[in-house]
Amino acid sequence: MRVCWRVGVMAVALVALSGLWGCSEPTSDNELVVYTSRNDHLIKPVFDAYTEETGITIRYITDNASALAARIQAEGERTPADLLITVDAGNLWNAAQMELLQPVESVVLDANVPDSFTDPNKLWFGLTKRARTIVYSTERVNPDELSSYEALAEPEWKGRLCLRTSKKVYNQSLVATMIERLGTEKAEQVVSGWVGNLATDVFSNDTALMEAIVAGQCDVGIVNTYYYGRMKRDNAQLPLSLFWANQDVSGVHINISGGAVTKYAPHPEQAKALLEWMTRPEAQHLLAEINLEYPVNPSVEPAEEVKSWGEFREDDLNVSVAGALQVEAVKLMDRAGYR
Repeated sequence: MRVCWRVGVMAVALVALSGLWGCSEPTSDNELVVYTSRNDHLIKPVFDAYTEETGITIRYITDNASALAARIQAEGERTPADLLITVDAGNLWNAAQMELLQPVESVVLDANVPDSFTDPNKLWFGLTKRARTIVYSTERVNPDELSSYEALAEPEWKGRLCLRTSKKVYNQSLVATMIERLGTEKAEQVVSGWVGNLATDVFSNDTALMEAIVAGQCDVGIVNTYYYGRMKRDNAQLPLSLFWANQDVSGVHINISGGAVTKYAPHPEQAKALLEWMTRPEAQHLLAEINLEYPVNPSVEPAEEVKSWGEFREDDLNVSVAGALQVEAVKLMDRAGYR
């Protein structure tokens, strides 16, 4: 397999000016090009398994979602990209709004991917589910104290809460869902309460947030569960645990990683076939176990390690809400002083 490595935004701009596309030479019918924001070690085993099963080679470029979307837009009809695979429904929604994707009609995808994880216009489909919930110190917090995302804005959590920065799409998507569930006014009250309860400045990532809880800087936070899983793998005695939020109301906030066939895909049918394969049980097991995420296909069980965290009720809103209300969510967080 030949891999086309990371291309930054500046490189995209230079390429657009020069007309030289580093990985855009014509591909054969037994070769696909994927642009993905998934880390190499998380996605390469999946592509390797597909190549072994089908004989189709997959060349891929990794970068952040916005840079990949900018590249596809700049390449236009000349793009070599057959598929875009990225994380967070907000990123997929943005790519759809930029008219970079094409609708896919597929009996397989309709059967394997629930409607709540599918674009209403079938421009993109979920591949794995990602739960974002509450994490707490097992040394300083009784789980009976916990209940919901909204309750973390209450006075008893003043000086005890840690949050990841609002600049990350994961929190933007969470707040977008809150706007849909609670309305703008109530959602803003909650976010303002969070800000008022912060024990320290916001963190750049979920791992740093959990390290701060372990260090005693704060007692609770909100994280994607797979970050917790990775830390737990490294330290089985980690004094942290997950709490499934909002079980009596809307359920745990769910997001996805997902895939889409690009608008000018050189091989749209082969791209659809790969997307379908990634939602089938073998690939779903592989995707979910490597990433410590949840299979999007409801017939596939999570990895044993993930199952050990317990069952929970999940929010059944269509995840496209994360994109549709993203701009409003960013404005709300800014008004609330959430940086």
